[in-house]
Amino acid sequence: MEVTTKKQNRRKIVIGVLIAVAVLVAAVIAFASSYLVNYAIGRSGGGGDREVALDVEAPTDGVEQLIAENRAVQKQANEEFLQQNPGQTVQITAADGLRLNGVYYPNAGSHLWVIALHGYRGSHTGVTNLAQHYHDAGYQVLTPDLRACGDSEGDYVGMGWLDRKDVLQWIDWVLAQDSEAEIVLHGVSMGAATTMMTAGEDTPEQVKVFVEDCGYTSVWDIFSSELKLRFGLPEFPILYTASATARAKAGYGFKEASALQQVQNCEKPMLFIHGTADDFIPYEMMGTLYNAKPGTNKATLTAEGAGHGEAMDVLGDTYWNTVFDFEGQYMAG
Repeated sequence: MEVTTKKQNRRKIVIGVLIAVAVLVAAVIAFASSYLVNYAIGRSGGGGDREVALDVEAPTDGVEQLIAENRAVQKQANEEFLQQNPGQTVQITAADGLRLNGVYYPNAGSHLWVIALHGYRGSHTGVTNLAQHYHDAGYQVLTPDLRACGDSEGDYVGMGWLDRKDVLQWIDWVLAQDSEAEIVLHGVSMGAATTMMTAGEDTPEQVKVFVEDCGYTSVWDIFSSELKLRFGLPEFPILYTASATARAKAGYGFKEASALQQVQNCEKPMLFIHGTADDFIPYEMMGTLYNAKPGTNKATLTAEGAGHGEAMDVLGDTYWNTVFDFEGQYMAG
């Protein structure tokens, strides 16, 4: 009897220890998941402070020199553009009540419009180069601050998924100014993902062309890559639980936020741009996205040796000639 009681006590102790360990592990995972969500998409998170990189071929000295020269020219062009076109602050209210800000650069008499979308944790100032070139080409320009970025409200970055609905409202804003508008969406990085995610929605006929520059296939894919690079961790279990946490806190999960799925629904023209030396969003993603988009009204532009968001800096006039030639096929002008 005494032996049986001792065995039962040992079993209870083992079970108790296992339960305690399980609870501790669950608590650690929950903490890590919450930390990752706040770090990656929380408004004040540190996800933009990136010191690690994908293993890619380093750009040559010639490419680095070209980037430096073109950036200097573009900086001067941006300064002159803003001096001549200070822009007008405009606002919309998102479906969930957030106040979203943007800057509008009028171009009197033109029915050509572009909505230029900035990258991760950026603001409208990050696409001043887009605004300058489009405005000089005769377009009216709208540069929104995406939610939880710049002067727009929000606690969590939408990574393009929440922003796609906001962009639909910005499109409505444009049409309220000009019912004859012909609209291009042109985004870089997260703005490119936003462009592709919006492209999968039912957009008005006035939306003519989409241009994505170095966008990612999905939020899951890019966070999986970053989780490994920054923290040396696999997807399971943290990314799964973090995705569930993001759904509860921010209103979306990482897997559903898929540009790849959205481009499969896009029947309108799309130009895909990417640099071969992108150490953040793999160059191979462009091919995956291009192949997923149905139809023949699509094209790619490769920037040899360009890092993340550097295609414009490497290609210079070739970038813009390609963009405007592609858009010109589908817009009346």
